[in-house]
Amino acid sequence: MIGFNWMAGCQPATEAVLSMPESWSKINAYVKIGENGLVSIMSPNPEFGQNVLTSMPMIVAEELGVAWKNVIVEQADFEPDRFTRQFSGGSQGIRRGWQGLRMAGAAARHMLRQAAAEAWQVPVGEITTDAGMLHHEASGNKGGYGDFASAAAALPIPEEVELKDVSDFELIGTSRKNVRAKEIVTGKPLFTLDHEREGMLYAMITHPPAFGMKLKSLDDSEARAMPGIHDIFTFRTYNDEFARHFFDVNAFPELIAVVGNSTWEVLKAKRALKIEWQEAGETEFIAGGFGGNAQKVTVPSGLENSSDHATQIAEMAAKPGRVARKDGDPESAFRNAAKVIERSYSAPYLVHNCMEPINCIAHVTADKAEIEGPLQGPGVIINTLADRLGMPAENIDITLHRMGGGFGRRAYSHYLVEAAVISQTVNAPIKLVYTREDDLTYGVYRPTYQATYRAALDENNNLIGFHVKAGGIPESPLFANRFPAGAVENYLAEEWSIPSNITIGAFRAPRSNFIAGVEQSFLDEVAEEAGKDPFVFRLELLERAQNNPVGENNDYDASRYAGVLELVRDKSNWSENQPGMNRGVSAYFCHNSYAAHVLDIEMKDGEPVVQNVTCALDCGIVVNPDAAINMAEGAIVDGIGNAMYGLLTFKDGVPEQQNFDTYRMIRNSEAPRAIEVHFVENDIDPTGLGEPPFPPIFGALANALYRATGQRLYDQPFAPQLEAVVQEATG
Repeated sequence: MIGFNWMAGCQPATEAVLSMPESWSKINAYVKIGENGLVSIMSPNPEFGQNVLTSMPMIVAEELGVAWKNVIVEQADFEPDRFTRQFSGGSQGIRRGWQGLRMAGAAARHMLRQAAAEAWQVPVGEITTDAGMLHHEASGNKGGYGDFASAAAALPIPEEVELKDVSDFELIGTSRKNVRAKEIVTGKPLFTLDHEREGMLYAMITHPPAFGMKLKSLDDSEARAMPGIHDIFTFRTYNDEFARHFFDVNAFPELIAVVGNSTWEVLKAKRALKIEWQEAGETEFIAGGFGGNAQKVTVPSGLENSSDHATQIAEMAAKPGRVARKDGDPESAFRNAAKVIERSYSAPYLVHNCMEPINCIAHVTADKAEIEGPLQGPGVIINTLADRLGMPAENIDITLHRMGGGFGRRAYSHYLVEAAVISQTVNAPIKLVYTREDDLTYGVYRPTYQATYRAALDENNNLIGFHVKAGGIPESPLFANRFPAGAVENYLAEEWSIPSNITIGAFRAPRSNFIAGVEQSFLDEVAEEAGKDPFVFRLELLERAQNNPVGENNDYDASRYAGVLELVRDKSNWSENQPGMNRGVSAYFCHNSYAAHVLDIEMKDGEPVVQNVTCALDCGIVVNPDAAINMAEGAIVDGIGNAMYGLLTFKDGVPEQQNFDTYRMIRNSEAPRAIEVHFVENDIDPTGLGEPPFPPIFGALANALYRATGQRLYDQPFAPQLEAVVQEATG
């Protein structure tokens, strides 16, 4: 068989790529340059798919003035003395790193110019750079960065340098492929699970099966006798007197460790353990507060049930909440209204379900700890590790590997502590691996939420009063100063919460992931009652917020908010009537950015098919459009899946969904057929992007489903309700 391609001869020649140099000159913490001009740029933040491993070095390379083809990227390990805020979370990576990364590149470029100026005996101000080359026009001198790298490395790093004007950017704003794309698609070792150490053992943990329980007794005699088992023991994750950090969430302070030669042998032994559990009762731990103020936190006793949660939520929702904001006289507005609309919404607990199982490699000796793991924030776990291991933080090395998913879950890196304690106990390197059931039953969930909205309309269908009361277990999702606060004369926001021993944590766009969708669903319903197009209704409110705002603490820019609505309206051709297509719109501000979606649904054989989603984003300057589009697309698919299917319930403290057979995830066939992403073009420094496109998709989906079925859906997940609606409609 002979294979050939008619077009192969038409491909342009590949640009020459520099080979690895014989030596490197370190210019600063981020940049080192080889004698042949190849540039290595360190990327400081952990990578879990948001593509900072490409985008952050692009920012450095822009100011450095080097051809991207001559750049290689290295993932930095945790080095707080060299890098600041090595944390991936809160959509803050690019935003918080923007100035520092630019300064790193600009400083390196200045040092190279200075080295060339000294070598050529000319003023440094006359030296120009272009794609890794230095030029002095008057003398005709020129040279590559590699020619002056060693001299530049010997110069002091300037404290201040001039940065490029945004209009002069050449690399930022252009699409560059993921620097690890080839390794990803060819299955090269990128994840902690891919790595091994000489003499490494494998470990698993067993925790109580229910929240509110603890270990009573353990019989490990049968498991210890099984092949390949080295040790079985109980241990505490944290020292009792340790003041836990915000990310030191842990519902099960005492765990059982099983250590052996292979994952399979350890798993079989884990299943052979004979364990008695008992109710834990009310417990306490010390939480480290801001400014060093520690306080005791009480964890309630009991084995909680979702049915009881529903009753508790209904009782709390019926009572007055804590007033978070009040403008005007909302009581009079509702009392004198011509029409009052009131609706309540709810959503269940959700699980992160990262594709890569929770895992970590640890090797702890008497005076040193080496940790390899997928984690979002090494800086927030290092002191916890130091306290638990009883060694100085500077004796702990953390190697950062690519994460197979994150968005909050891997900020809670208790598993690093667990792996380290197990390694310290058995005096050997170990790899800790969770089963899927271990992960789904461990906690750190998205909370369950409820919100009740009321709107008051006058006789001319003008919105004269707005009231939101929101709460959850164990926190409220309310953002009292976000839209439509500032756009309504009479406004009231209340909140409440119910304590629980079920642990929660940051889930993509915390709190916003619920409140945005229900707010936008309610605004659509109010717009319909007022007889207004949903875009017109929102834009009128934003015009009021921009030109004559109510209150002084509105935390959004009304003009930027309106800008994404106008962009998505135009790009989606909202005014065009498409037969058989049911459209929903939603917009939201969070994490310093603005996002709006128009979602199109077509009903086929009683099933909703998302045909298209049009997305508009204002996140300031877009560093890498390809990566930004990928991020938005992922958020949209993720949001649709959670809104339609995400559900975690409890019976006697036990999570009822413990693996993918019972915890429903979106499938390929249920993803949108097409997604279009558009960006507002401006010169604002980059703001958040990983989270902002996620929250509003819930509302766009709900509004489109209403137009497709004629029924409003108020409780997530939507799929069970939708099935009932379709069955009723078809008889």
